[in-house]
Amino acid sequence: MSVTKFAIPEVIFGNSSLRYLAQCALRLGARRIFLVSDPGLEKAGWVQHVIDILSEDRLECVYYNDVDSNPRDWQVHEGARLYTEERADLIIGLGGGSPIDAAKGIATIASNGGRIHDYEGANRIMRPLPPMIFIPTTAGSGSDISQYCIITDVERQLKMSIISRSLVPNVSIIDPSLLLTKTVELILASAIDALAHAVESYVSRLASPFTETQALYAIRLIMENLETAARTRNPAALEKLSIASTAAGMSFSNAGLGIGHALAHSLGGRYDVLHGLVHPVLLPHVMRYNLPVCREKMDNIAAVVLQSCDTAGTGRALEGIEQLEHMFRSLQVTTRLRDILPDDSQLEQICKMAVPDECALTNPREATWADLMGICKEAW
Repeated sequence: MSVTKFAIPEVIFGNSSLRYLAQCALRLGARRIFLVSDPGLEKAGWVQHVIDILSEDRLECVYYNDVDSNPRDWQVHEGARLYTEERADLIIGLGGGSPIDAAKGIATIASNGGRIHDYEGANRIMRPLPPMIFIPTTAGSGSDISQYCIITDVERQLKMSIISRSLVPNVSIIDPSLLLTKTVELILASAIDALAHAVESYVSRLASPFTETQALYAIRLIMENLETAARTRNPAALEKLSIASTAAGMSFSNAGLGIGHALAHSLGGRYDVLHGLVHPVLLPHVMRYNLPVCREKMDNIAAVVLQSCDTAGTGRALEGIEQLEHMFRSLQVTTRLRDILPDDSQLEQICKMAVPDECALTNPREATWADLMGICKEAW
């Protein structure tokens, strides 16, 4: 096996683990905290809960909530300006992938200067970032674990992938009880995003024994618990989805992703669609495209998928993909590209913009823009 590395933050996991937040912040030397979240979490009461926890230990808090579902470059720049102006010394990201990615971008600019597009690509962050603590409120993005930061370049209408070991936080506090306030739609979108992370990282060119184990474990937990979590909000099932999201995050952070996420970034940058809605549409078609070059691994995925349906077996990759499609339809999530895009007039440009995306580099099979166009047409 070639030399590999595996980077993760300190993880504090479990119901009510949020109570350790102030202790973690103090241990990192914090006195004035910059909290990044969004209006939805304000309404759910979680922002005030975090502020209350911090204030009990006399930690000052500056709050920033100008974050869209696909965080914009200008929002990152404004947040970095405010962070510096307020003389904050630690960043907390509370939310799904959007507030946490915004927090990563803010930390990058606050410590390295420049504009966020200066850091697009891999390993371009040279200076250490401020201490960071992330608190995920969805079970899907994996941003609280990963080396990835996804920010929308408004001018180019493109979601940039920024990848650096510096983006892994000091601490990730994963409290599954935060999922109890989420809508069914968000639970589904987040979990399917985590499923795509697990599948794409498992077949990635940079996959290793350390990432493959986490990826297959995540797939199994999602297949066994997603329907129950979505239909009943069962706390035990939601906890398993949190574990799955964390495992998938550990995997893709270190192994990379593939053309499914490259296309999702391009689609999201152009049409501002919710990231999690794209994967039930694209994932089966991406898996079929990759199948010729990683059949054994696709068989392994199928064995996990089909075992959860009481029909275990190997050598059944296509059957496993079909089962995923059946599951998506039964959960009534969007499965056709035409249902999330206004028309197909921009597909060629979207596919051309996806080819240079960092996620495409680790896809197991080379893909031209014409290949990506073929996937989109199949998904249309």
